[in-house]
Amino acid sequence: MEVLKLINNAILVLFIIIYSYQLLFIPISVAGWLAKSKSRKSGEQKSVPRLRYAVLTCARNEEAVIGELLDSIAAQTYPAELVQTFVIADNCTDSTAEVARAHGAVVYERFNTELVGKGYAMDELLARIDEDYGDIFDGYIVFDADNLLMPDYIERMNETFAAGKCEIITSYRNTKNYADNWISAGYGLNFLRDACCHNHARSLLGTSCFVTGTGFLFSRRIKNKIGGWPYHMLSEDIEFTADQILDGEQIGFCRQAEFFDEQPTNFIQSWHQRMRWAKGYLQMYRRYGGRLFLGMLRGSFACFDMTMSTMPAMVLSIVGIAANVTLAAAGALLGDNIMIAVSSLCISTLYAYLTLFVLGLIITLTEWRQIRASTAGKLIYTLTFPILMFTYIPISFAALFARVTWKPIEHSVVGRAQKLLSPRDDAL
Repeated sequence: MEVLKLINNAILVLFIIIYSYQLLFIPISVAGWLAKSKSRKSGEQKSVPRLRYAVLTCARNEEAVIGELLDSIAAQTYPAELVQTFVIADNCTDSTAEVARAHGAVVYERFNTELVGKGYAMDELLARIDEDYGDIFDGYIVFDADNLLMPDYIERMNETFAAGKCEIITSYRNTKNYADNWISAGYGLNFLRDACCHNHARSLLGTSCFVTGTGFLFSRRIKNKIGGWPYHMLSEDIEFTADQILDGEQIGFCRQAEFFDEQPTNFIQSWHQRMRWAKGYLQMYRRYGGRLFLGMLRGSFACFDMTMSTMPAMVLSIVGIAANVTLAAAGALLGDNIMIAVSSLCISTLYAYLTLFVLGLIITLTEWRQIRASTAGKLIYTLTFPILMFTYIPISFAALFARVTWKPIEHSVVGRAQKLLSPRDDAL
């Protein structure tokens, strides 16, 4: 059983070595936030050109929520004549197309049951826009049908894009239904970690950020370079990110551009969604892992960061669990004290829980005013955050063997737009 202790300690040390650099992201992000807040309070403001944007949404049976998204786009402070919203109703059997048209969007309809997934829908949407409108848009902003935009979202994104440093920009992802239960809160806290800790720090350090699903912008040049949207893995966002990092693009981050995203509240639905993400990471690594590793050897921090953020935690967790179970079973058969193995596993789990709890607490405190939940809810959900993160371990293991296909996620959170998008003191 001493072997088991050595394995657990070795895995713990590897975790610390691999992810210690991410601990630096937190103070860097907080320092950058304080500096930005000070500059805005002093009245510093740069004049930037106002560019023309196409807003893109791929929607499948989203009649319940898409109207609120389109209303939040129409309510932007950015000049309406410089924004055109496009929706592709993808294999819809409801009134998504009719609702989108009624709310002012240009709507295309797609019916293809062989090429299924957001990536295929996005590719067709861009092709049809090019056919009907040509290259008149400077940038393309992508949202999911369940999103809501703060009124100054496009204004803020334009400020970052027009600065000319990056031609791909991601933004601040908040949660519509954070307070619903521990699952939606866990999702929300994890996305806030991605935004306020990781992507913000990456942008301040001058390295590439990561696109996570929705709420991002890419330029006309990027669209023309990649030839539409050739990303069709189960996690096409991470595929896009890896491809662009390897092609030398730097993905930027606009912390002031805030939008809201609906998260699952049902564990089975959450399991299926995260299984798709985990399988998508495996697909991405199978295709791009070798090139990312070579990029690391050439000194690319972005390639190193991308690799560390997608694979080692999954691999080390699975190895650790497998080693503990195997050695515990072997020890029991040989007459060893199985409680030694159980104790070792419990101690390792406790360390992991406390680490995730502290991380969740730091994010909750730094983003306190952005989180839409009661004081008690915010604190309670820091306790349940590690539990949701632990469930990634069996999900990642199952993804190694399961056949996973893209399935739409039902969205139903409506009627909260006025409260979510109401003016507040600027906490960002």
